[in-house]
Amino acid sequence: MLLKSVTESFAKMIHGFKVAHLTDRVIQRSKRMILDTLGVGLLGTSTEVFYKASQYSKIYTSNISSTVWGQMDFRLPPTYAAFINGVAIHSMDFDDTWHPATHPSGAVLPVLTALSEALPRSPKFSGLDLLLAFNVGIEVQGRLMHFSKEANDIPKRFHPPSVVGTLGSAAAASKFLGLSLNKCQEALAIAVSHAGAPMANAATQTKPLHIGNAARHGIEAAFLAMLGLQGNKQILDMEAGFGAFYANYSPKVLPSLASHTWLLDQQDVAFKRFPAHLATHWMADAAASVRRHIVTDGAPLPIDHIQRIVLRIPDVQYVNRPFPDSEHEARHSFQYVACAMLLDGGITVPSFHKCQINRPQVRQLLRKVELEHPPDNLPSFNTLYCEVSVTLKDGATFTERSNTFYGHWRKPLSQEDLQEKFRANASGMLPCDKVEGLIRIVEKLEDIEDCSVLTTLLKRPCPPQEASDLSIM
Repeated sequence: MLLKSVTESFAKMIHGFKVAHLTDRVIQRSKRMILDTLGVGLLGTSTEVFYKASQYSKIYTSNISSTVWGQMDFRLPPTYAAFINGVAIHSMDFDDTWHPATHPSGAVLPVLTALSEALPRSPKFSGLDLLLAFNVGIEVQGRLMHFSKEANDIPKRFHPPSVVGTLGSAAAASKFLGLSLNKCQEALAIAVSHAGAPMANAATQTKPLHIGNAARHGIEAAFLAMLGLQGNKQILDMEAGFGAFYANYSPKVLPSLASHTWLLDQQDVAFKRFPAHLATHWMADAAASVRRHIVTDGAPLPIDHIQRIVLRIPDVQYVNRPFPDSEHEARHSFQYVACAMLLDGGITVPSFHKCQINRPQVRQLLRKVELEHPPDNLPSFNTLYCEVSVTLKDGATFTERSNTFYGHWRKPLSQEDLQEKFRANASGMLPCDKVEGLIRIVEKLEDIEDCSVLTTLLKRPCPPQEASDLSIM
């Protein structure tokens, strides 16, 4: 029987997917996403925004609790563990990015680690259970974004993970919890009323809350649906429903499970090499190439000899920040990333520390920057390019262009480099044995009988003195 309701077709997909529907490519790609997300989440627990959000979350308690990643004895109810871990994942804008534009993993993975640990079940949730629910959450996000031409562009009005991520979170939680077809449909309806965040809060400490809220609200939607709360059963079909987020919303009934093709099977995600807005990675690539023309044999950049710097970029206003004065603004600045790369020859996590942003040499370079927006350079992660031209005072001009940076889905990170990124991010929060243990577990996730072993490894161990004190008591 053909379905007429888009919403019902989504519920049928969520409820009906089985482990057997997962393909080898989807499993391998999603395991890379999980490993990367765990790493950036662990690194994110060192940030100021994580500290502020965690202090707020400590007011919540319950009889069931889940691990806050990278912490010794900090546990929260699953909804708030998902929230705070989601905040950590996006606190440096270091998490994966997809096309159409969203950060797919951060809203979903914290939900599943929280639920796998907090809720009793016999038998336990397996690694394949987690992979299936994770991919259901990713698939829902991708399908929703394909219903809008607007979603193909880098967003201007709202932050996509706060919208599609909330529904992906609800879908993943619904699958993991084994909700009925009807309750999956209700969870989607409830989640739509939890969704949305304006782009005005990009480049501030509030932006990471968008991912945390998407994770938390998705769990809440699934829990409320379990309790019988009802919403509009046509929520994804209507302009006044999910269509309220898009000016050109055109939903379609999903194909049957028998003919379904995973979007992740068709297109990989991008993994970032440094913690900043994805578009700045093209800029870093182009600037590094220009620098090689100007600097030789490890000499410093001849700042005084530079007349002007021209950046030819897509018109993305919230990444146009001529003189950023915070780490969050610098992460969303074409100008800063170009100047930092020209000056230092690399972009790393410390590049966004306040002392680096405010260096006199950086400010001197920023004053030389001009922007151009070529009409063919459209604001889409699938087609944009960045071009850097540096003109010296002697008249020489050097120009380089980046069409695809290393880490983009067209030029994916090698498994070795992805693991090295994970090690670099996680090693500040966890001892070496746990870092290597997480790599091994994720590599074999489809063979793991109890996926809560992930959260066991995500806990920071007590220092030796504390451990010995505890053993005496």
